[in-house]
Amino acid sequence: MIPEHINPMQWHQAVGVARQSCARFFRDGGTATDAIRAFGAETATADAADWSKAVEAIARVLCAKPEKRAA
Repeated sequence: MIPEHINPMQWHQAVGVARQSCARFFRDGGTATDAIRAFGAETATADAADWSKAVEAIARVLCAKPEKRAA
C-alpha cells in the first residue's frame, strides 16, 4: 500500500531499488533483517524472514520525507 504523501511513480521506483538491494543481500548470503538494517529502517516493523516486507520497509525509507536541516 502506497502512503498518502508519496508520489506513485516515486514509490514504484523505490520498490524497484529496494528489490535490487534485497536481491544483492540474498545473493551474498544475507538475511532480510540485514537488508533492512543497512537502510536504517526499524527491524521491529518487518518480519525478519519475509523478503517482501523487507522490500516494503526499504521503499518506505527511500520515500521518507527529508528532514529539515538548520542553516
